[in-house]
Amino acid sequence: MEPEEKKKLGWREFFKMGEVGEYFFRKKDSSRPSNINIRMMHGVNKLSILIFLIAIIYLIVKRFL
Repeated sequence: MEPEEKKKLGWREFFKMGEVGEYFFRKKDSSRPSNINIRMMHGVNKLSILIFLIAIIYLIVKRFL
């Protein structure tokens, strides 16, 4: 058995959106249930993620300026 080589991660992999990006930009799936409660829940989740990211960016900018 060969030892696994460590793959060097580049900037593209470092800043890859992953699950968060898929949460915002996924296509509509007809097999998922959809009612007002689920839509509101996902809307609140998206809003809280955006507010969190804006706060992190603000703190980083505030720290370095």
